[in-house]
Amino acid sequence: MMAFCRKLLSPTDFLPLPLSVQNSLRCIELNSPFSPKGITGITTDLIKSYFDEGSIEEAHSLFDEMPHRDVIAWTAMITGYTSCDHHNRAWNMFSYMLRDGVKPNAFTVSSVLKGCKELKALSRGKLVHGLAIKIGTQGSSIYVDNALVNMYATCCDSMDNARLVFEDIVTKNAVSWTTLITGYTHRRDAYGGLQVFRQMFMEEGELSPFSFSIAISACASIGSSNLGKQVHAAVINHGFESNLPVMNSILDMYCRCRCASEAKQLFGEMTQKDTITWNTLIAGFETLDSKESLCIFLQMVAEGFSPNGFTFTSVIAACANLAVLYCGQQLHGEIIRRGFDNSLELSNALIDMYAKCGNVADSHKIFSQMSLTNLVSWTSMMIGYGAHGHGKEAVELFNEMVRSGIKPDKIVFMAVLSACSHAGLVDEGLRYFRLMTSYYNVAPDREIYGCVVDLLGRAGRVNEAYELIENMPFKPDESIWVALLGACRKHKQPTMGKLAALKVLDMKSNKAGTYVLLSNIYAAEGNWADFASLRKLMKSSKNKKEVGRSWIELKNQVYSFVVGDRYVSSNEEIYEVLKLLIRHMKDVGYVLDLDLDCFVHDLEDET
Repeated sequence: MMAFCRKLLSPTDFLPLPLSVQNSLRCIELNSPFSPKGITGITTDLIKSYFDEGSIEEAHSLFDEMPHRDVIAWTAMITGYTSCDHHNRAWNMFSYMLRDGVKPNAFTVSSVLKGCKELKALSRGKLVHGLAIKIGTQGSSIYVDNALVNMYATCCDSMDNARLVFEDIVTKNAVSWTTLITGYTHRRDAYGGLQVFRQMFMEEGELSPFSFSIAISACASIGSSNLGKQVHAAVINHGFESNLPVMNSILDMYCRCRCASEAKQLFGEMTQKDTITWNTLIAGFETLDSKESLCIFLQMVAEGFSPNGFTFTSVIAACANLAVLYCGQQLHGEIIRRGFDNSLELSNALIDMYAKCGNVADSHKIFSQMSLTNLVSWTSMMIGYGAHGHGKEAVELFNEMVRSGIKPDKIVFMAVLSACSHAGLVDEGLRYFRLMTSYYNVAPDREIYGCVVDLLGRAGRVNEAYELIENMPFKPDESIWVALLGACRKHKQPTMGKLAALKVLDMKSNKAGTYVLLSNIYAAEGNWADFASLRKLMKSSKNKKEVGRSWIELKNQVYSFVVGDRYVSSNEEIYEVLKLLIRHMKDVGYVLDLDLDCFVHDLEDET
């Protein structure tokens, strides 16, 4: 024993020891009666400190040197390995412990179960469960019971086993309830999680901020603001409205449920705010109201909060939605000034923003200067090329990506097929469609088939597009028939167009544009009875075609225009310029396309 103490104190054998440990060891070495702990306890504490610092091998070496190892020392090793994500080593240590004849305690069992959960090793977890029953730790230790619920919730295909263990717990604590709720929500069963949350209230279970946060996230995942408001009321009733993480999750729920006014009201009422609070609202309004998102960002900075990478990702996306290039460039400069320009996520957002603002050259510049790229980087650049009609560049980028060793996924194929479609590269697009299944083993879904229908339809190969729809391995949805309808309109194939339009209407479509196109086809054929009938149906359904909008950025301000808009400033000057353009077009011999379906009775304006 004395030799082991001297070895521990030696500076050559182990890392420098904490002063308190050195003093305890010297007390033992001098046979002092005032030693606070025995040598085993001190060594175990030292093992824990090594694991806390990440010195795994030193902890293992020290454990091997111990002349006597009790259950606490073994548990320290198992827990240390688990905390450092060395779960297989933790399992091996547990096996050695049992072979050594040391009986595990509740803390040992709960640590081993955590490792089984992380490895998703159900068979091992079941063995530990059997041992827990044998030595009496299940049912007598809430730590073991909760660990069993967590292990089964993570490793099993269903929640049945986790539920059985949970129901056998006599005195459930907040962790028990939260673990079960989390188990349901992590497997995307929000309703199951909310039922457990309700059961917690019915049984007057112990409440915690974590259970509320998870329940709120479950409401957000199913888009139920009604359930979310009920949970919000419960948060207030039980005094958790001062808990910032809970309030941030409620704010996120309102944003994800598209409840803009509720989100703004809650934000205004919050007495505490952190960067997560601001980021949540900015990200939420990026999809709800991009202009408002930028205003919230300015307010955040004005109130002294420092934006981080997540903040800039959201506001750059807002600039992309609004196509405000000057604003995006200013934010890009701020990103560089704050040292975030090496962020992969921000670079990807900037590629997308510049492309959507019409500056695909700067998108490529950022992409080419990135020291690290991922699948999103390549996909964003391909989408940018495709949107600007640079199909060949998108195809070349796809080939370059594959050569670099990155495997394409469904989104990449959608990007390259769309790029081929906009650039008229039909055969090239069809080749990638075939390679998708034959070489890359990516199964096409409805969205991919919709891209191919659009590819063929834009090129006028309407019959081939229809044949593809007929031979699809699943029932075509509304978007696929709408793609065919658009192709029929463009290439003046009213018979096929009528078929596609009727297919869309059979699906109880709310798309006013489909009604407009079909009624225009009837008008072009002189079928005024069906024309009038469809117009009457459209008016009764109160569907309105979304008005087309154009916009232009001039002197750092964005101006938008819609058909028939009489409220734009400088309106008379705009119409004078349009008249001048039409006169010039006629002078050079351009004949206006007076296609009947574009102007019959001003259908678009009426609707």
